[in-house]
Amino acid sequence: MKKGTVLLIGRPNVGKSTFVNNVIGQKVAITSKKPQTTRFPIHARYQDERGEIIFVDTPGIFDRTKDALARKINVRTEQAVNDSIDVVLYMVDHTRKRDFEEGKVLGMVRKMSKPKILVINKVDLQEKTFLPQYEFLKDEFPYVFQISSINKTHVKPLMAKLFELLPEAKKGETLSDPSVFPALNIDSKTYLAELIREKIFLKTGQELPYTTTVVIDEVTERSDTLTYIKARILTNNARYKKMLIGRKGEKIKLLGSMARKEIELATGKKIFLDLTVETDSHWQHTLH
Repeated sequence: MKKGTVLLIGRPNVGKSTFVNNVIGQKVAITSKKPQTTRFPIHARYQDERGEIIFVDTPGIFDRTKDALARKINVRTEQAVNDSIDVVLYMVDHTRKRDFEEGKVLGMVRKMSKPKILVINKVDLQEKTFLPQYEFLKDEFPYVFQISSINKTHVKPLMAKLFELLPEAKKGETLSDPSVFPALNIDSKTYLAELIREKIFLKTGQELPYTTTVVIDEVTERSDTLTYIKARILTNNARYKKMLIGRKGEKIKLLGSMARKEIELATGKKIFLDLTVETDSHWQHTLH
């Protein structure tokens, strides 16, 4: 039986979180087409008859870190890289040009001494490709896979290789309790906050999501079938607060409705989501 940890690393928005969600079979990390959606490493468990993998889904590494949040995200990723891991999965997106940001990630990967796999993602998208710019990487990595995270194309052989490279479980070691939620390093309030924050990324403009975070103040079981959740969206500017609320409250109603429906689907319970917006110009500096 194999048991070990796989680190996923790459630029922002290359598809790492989509890969983990689809392999695990349920959402453990939020996703959107905007970069910087993931803000901290997510540890998620996968199990089958071959053994157990702990995936560490890291935030994308940024070239320019102009604000406190981006700097924290880079630090968190660098810390995850230095944690104990068994295999490195370096993911690239062939639909985007190589740039300094990609070079920065590659430089980190080159310093790692563990077995490495190059994964070229988004093979389902062929209209625009810069694959020739990544060809030289095939000489550096002993294992190369071209996959589609979203469609799970060629994911099975990649998983087989990961299990092949992982160490054998120690004598007497058993698999973790499969009934425990597969996201191992986040509590229920953090998970709920992330689901709400995802809806902001999906339903607001390019700039607005990066000015916001979500705080869960209360989760109360009011009956066997009804859960009350009190949540606040924090933004750093009164102008953004107005945009998040929307005309006659339409935007906050939409965000709340989308989040509530997903939480109900995940929990199997009826949810009363009390969602408000507040201005806090310092939230980026106080975020842990």
